[in-house]
Amino acid sequence: MKKALLFTGLLAAVALLGGLTATSRAAYETAPYTVVQKEGAVEIRDYPALTVVSSSAATDADRDGRFMKLFGYISGKNQTQEKIEMTTPVFMDEAEGQSKMSFVVPAKVAAAGAPAALKPDVTVGQRPAARYAVLRFSGLQRAANELAALAKLQTWLTAQKLKTTGQPVYAYYDSPWTPGPLRRNEVMLLLPKP
Repeated sequence: MKKALLFTGLLAAVALLGGLTATSRAAYETAPYTVVQKEGAVEIRDYPALTVVSSSAATDADRDGRFMKLFGYISGKNQTQEKIEMTTPVFMDEAEGQSKMSFVVPAKVAAAGAPAALKPDVTVGQRPAARYAVLRFSGLQRAANELAALAKLQTWLTAQKLKTTGQPVYAYYDSPWTPGPLRRNEVMLLLPKP
């Protein structure tokens, strides 16, 4: 009887956490995209141009420092002292030896003109419109999880005879306190323009 009650309590806790995670994720504006093709966990998506605020570092060891700089920007540490809503996902990518973290600027703020950053290591710019192959995966934000997801996506792309360009982009949708199995993470690879 005690085991049954414990198991029922555990199931209720997992369901509650799952519901809270989905609800908290749903509370944020998400970068728009159109699904062109779907097969299992892989999607081919078209993204419009997105206004983003970004911070880069020479290594990936400064993830928390970059997050706090970007969080400061949306909290009002910008040229107009405007508070800006958080969005999903947080994009992580690498280029020219720099690891970059980007927040998507909400559509209304972007349409009105996102305020300039006050710090030189925070920039407002554009992610150009593009087509990506995307694989969704769960788990904590760890290199092993990212590499395993990337390998699965590359295997699928090879089977489909699709070529990609550039480095992988990782997209994270959940807060750090969301349990790993409930997290929505994605690895994205840029496809040539159709």
